[in-house]
Amino acid sequence: MKVSLIANDTTYIYNLRKEVIERLIKEGHQVELICESLLYVDELEKLGCSIVKVNTGRHGTNPFADLALLQNYKKILKQSKPDIVLTYNIKPCSYGGMACRMLKLPYMPNITGLGTAVENASAIQKIAIMLYKLGVRNAKCIFFQNIDNQKFFEDHNMIGKNTKVCLLPGSGVNLEKHKLLPYPEDDNIIHFQFTSRILKEKGVDLYIEAARIIHKKYPNTVFNICGGCDDDKYLQILEDAEKEGCIKYHGQQKDIRPFLKQASCIVHPSYYPEGMSNVLLEAAASGRPIIATDRSGCRETVDDGVTGYIIPIKNLDSLVKAIEKILSMSVEERKNMGLAGRKKMEQEFDRNIVVEAYLNSLKYEMV
Repeated sequence: MKVSLIANDTTYIYNLRKEVIERLIKEGHQVELICESLLYVDELEKLGCSIVKVNTGRHGTNPFADLALLQNYKKILKQSKPDIVLTYNIKPCSYGGMACRMLKLPYMPNITGLGTAVENASAIQKIAIMLYKLGVRNAKCIFFQNIDNQKFFEDHNMIGKNTKVCLLPGSGVNLEKHKLLPYPEDDNIIHFQFTSRILKEKGVDLYIEAARIIHKKYPNTVFNICGGCDDDKYLQILEDAEKEGCIKYHGQQKDIRPFLKQASCIVHPSYYPEGMSNVLLEAAASGRPIIATDRSGCRETVDDGVTGYIIPIKNLDSLVKAIEKILSMSVEERKNMGLAGRKKMEQEFDRNIVVEAYLNSLKYEMV
């Protein structure tokens, strides 16, 4: 059969959906990607996908641009005539889902996070919820990445009466790509790692402030940051912090594994509406202790005190104390904490679990 995937961009699809695509193609299905063209276009085409390029405008709030996106999805799907459509990310799930409803195409959205407009009470929350509801209510199956997101949809009556739900372990983590890495034995220099889009809600300000406090007290610490700036104001903030000597900013990285290899701990003080933090999944799979916040999409990845530490959101004091706990441990203790995290990923978050869930749902729906 022909399967269309609608998502924000090629980078997202390659990093998080490649294994699903590979399996679909291996089983003889035709796969079409409808998304913005960023990284990994050649790699995706080599897998055997066709790519229809659209400007998703994932950060835009112009209603006319969103209406044009809906019409564009509708036009593409009408021409391609897929047997089923898989949607990811907020705008593709909303407007892609609406297009599928109009064309009476079966579709299955994956809720990769609510987004601030949906989760946080504001003037536009009702509109955002309505758009999401219109996009998913006739779906065959809705995949959720955490139980809080599923409960939000249930509480706001966003799930159609004939729609099934499936709770996934996020996007899962590719345990072959993210292998267990040798743990740093040098206790003279201790690297911490923050990897994310540079957004306030991802906790970057908290991380920088914690780095200032810790580096002053423990000069042998290095606080690394990787990620592109969604907000240009952070370029200056990061440059100033780097001049102070409390952080090292490395920009956006295509391959984060070299940074995971040098890190003794990964820090993710996010209060963003995560689906499931892939940063934390990849860090734990690599055998690194993690410090994460007590919010959906983050807390699920940590066994507090065993594989890392869970801290309250927006709490600098708790973040500093958690980092100091890591520093007070021996190399062997940190290593064992990382090994426990790897075991947790193998048991609960293997990406093959996600792939099988998709294939089973497709087979069931297309019988």
